[in-house]
Amino acid sequence: MDLPCVRWQDHVAQKWSGLDPELKETFPTLHELDDVFKCALSLTNQQDLDAVQSISAGHSVKKDPGEAAKCREKGNCSFKARDYKAAALHYSQGICFAPQSSEQLPLCYANRSAALYHLQHFQECLDDIDRALNTGYPSHLSKKLQERRAHCENHLSVREKTGPRVPVSNVDKCSENVMPSSDALFGISPQVVVRSSKEKGCHLVALKRITPGQVILTDRPFSWVLIPGIEKVKGQSGREQGTQRETVFGTEHRRCHRCLAETLCAVACEGCSFSRYCSPACQREAWEEHHHWECPLGADLAAMGVMAQLALRVTLKAGIENIQAARQTVRDEQKNSEQYNPYLTVFHLLHHIEQQSASFRFLCAVTVATLYLKLSKAGSLPLSWKSNDASSARSPSSDGPQKKGGDTGWSSELWVMGSAVLRHMLQLRCNAQAVVALQDTGSQASQVHSTEELRIATAMFPTLSLLNHSCSPNTSLVFSTGTDADPCVSQESVGFSQRLLGEGRQGRGVGVTVRAAGAISPGEEILHCYGPHSKRMRTPERQHLLRQQYYFLCECEACSVQEEEQRESSENDSGLLCSKCKGALKKNTENGFTCSVSTCGHQMSSADVNHKLQEVRAALEKAVELMERDIPVEALNHLKRTRSQSGVILGETHPLQGELADATARAYASMGDWKNAATHLERSAVATGSQYGKDSLELGQQLFKLVQLHFNGGARGPALSVIPKVRRILSLHRGPHCPELQELNAMEECLQGTAFCD
Repeated sequence: MDLPCVRWQDHVAQKWSGLDPELKETFPTLHELDDVFKCALSLTNQQDLDAVQSISAGHSVKKDPGEAAKCREKGNCSFKARDYKAAALHYSQGICFAPQSSEQLPLCYANRSAALYHLQHFQECLDDIDRALNTGYPSHLSKKLQERRAHCENHLSVREKTGPRVPVSNVDKCSENVMPSSDALFGISPQVVVRSSKEKGCHLVALKRITPGQVILTDRPFSWVLIPGIEKVKGQSGREQGTQRETVFGTEHRRCHRCLAETLCAVACEGCSFSRYCSPACQREAWEEHHHWECPLGADLAAMGVMAQLALRVTLKAGIENIQAARQTVRDEQKNSEQYNPYLTVFHLLHHIEQQSASFRFLCAVTVATLYLKLSKAGSLPLSWKSNDASSARSPSSDGPQKKGGDTGWSSELWVMGSAVLRHMLQLRCNAQAVVALQDTGSQASQVHSTEELRIATAMFPTLSLLNHSCSPNTSLVFSTGTDADPCVSQESVGFSQRLLGEGRQGRGVGVTVRAAGAISPGEEILHCYGPHSKRMRTPERQHLLRQQYYFLCECEACSVQEEEQRESSENDSGLLCSKCKGALKKNTENGFTCSVSTCGHQMSSADVNHKLQEVRAALEKAVELMERDIPVEALNHLKRTRSQSGVILGETHPLQGELADATARAYASMGDWKNAATHLERSAVATGSQYGKDSLELGQQLFKLVQLHFNGGARGPALSVIPKVRRILSLHRGPHCPELQELNAMEECLQGTAFCD
């Protein structure tokens, strides 16, 4: 979860500890959101506002010409090292820091144009040249810009005439002139129906048989917030779960803050140094919808965390009239309405206030109350918060508290808006959806192309929220950003219930496509994994996490007693081999391992095995680090030593064996030894298939890399034999038109040609 920063949590915790005993006893009994917010608002004072100001000083988003100059120098260093992508990102950061009148702004634009030129992004280079000249680039230096302009125009002219195949630019995947097909629909397949019950709430059930890979629903979030930094996804991507953060170039530097498309030439917000966009269109849309109000609060929002920011953003987008309508509408009535409003679905998501601890409720309530007061002091009333009939905003049961100071346009009736923000913040604990994407990793100069699945945003999806959890789901999710929607969706989604998503939202933004991971029978519920997956953790751990965050005891098939008994019997095979005779090590009843070969009987304690596995893990991480530093020979030697000296032998199906084999394959590939690289990647695929299943996306990704290795090594037969397996798995999870399959088809066409491609 994206909670407020630790300092703010500590401040609110102290406030909670210092409450009057009677009030501290009364607060936990408040179960109506209006009452909780009104109580918190009455307790919020100038000390809280001062605390926010003090804390947010460490999250400053002000323009700073000095920081812009530092970023430009970093860009120059990357440029000299010929790491043009890093250079462009540094220059973009400088542009975001530079005030409009700063001399650093045109210099950063000019330098970025040079980096883009070397990346062969000629049109974007021309745009930056224009920006540099229009913002005061020194006239005595403009000659080199004009020369660069001439070179770009020449390249574009040649490209237009010859139409050569060039790498797809990810500089701006969301330009104003690029829009998705008007045929693209968002909604639920006609082969699926929405049901409702007391036990399951609203959920989806198959009406007819659904084939593997078939699209079940496509959805767009009502709102979302980009997550700063880099969060590597551990395990199954799904609802919000624990992730490990490390920052190099964070998501906020690489992606548009509106549509999440990757961009190397960000369009900066003119008011703050944080927000940036892939195009002027995204900048305008974000400004009109929420950033006009968020921009003055930028540092405060950073301190308050993504949950509070997303809750505020949902409320800003909804507006007072939608909120008033939602407060008066029962969810079942809204479901049957001909004019479906997606916000009503969001509003009626469960917030579980009774299950959440009093201290957590107090943290959320005080956070929202403080933001409410900060926003009221920041300027005039947001247009979406103005009601044609102000009296309609008044609760029938209470007048609400009077606002303390601030703009006179903020009438006391609008406490219902603060109550809505609190509702959404509490909802996010159980209903937030992690938006994940594959992102390139490693240096630009590295010969090994690798990707990682990263959590780039937190979102609230109206339709996706209808799916209940299973630890072994029958669906697979793929997210799209910018205008990267799956081209096949517009054809596959014909007949979808578009009204279930309200206004038929199209254009720039974020989307999700849910496909059947296997055959789904009529009457079977459509299920999605919220994070804890049966292939990644054992039942007790999964059930603990689900109960802790989602307040239910999972009783899905994977968690059933029979399933667990079968799994435990299979887990007697540890995937480890005896270091004495190489027989299989079996778990024994004494919390240890015993060789299954009767004539050997060698034993190892669990503590000893775990210690040795940790040593192997540390060695693996060291080898990966060496490869990222482009030292593959040393990495390979390190991996060989690890295998010979670990004191434990990994069986071919052990997950760590798969990771070691994958790292070894990368090292060989870095040195151009494609045959050995393919041999080790085949071993990795065996372990991956054993852990995740023969139809898993994880196996498909490994086999896709195997095809690339065979292709690079000229092994035509082996490559062609693997391609059908990869096509089947990737089509199942990502659709028949995903980028990986386009590349796969190109390799296959080349391999089947009369002459092998260069």
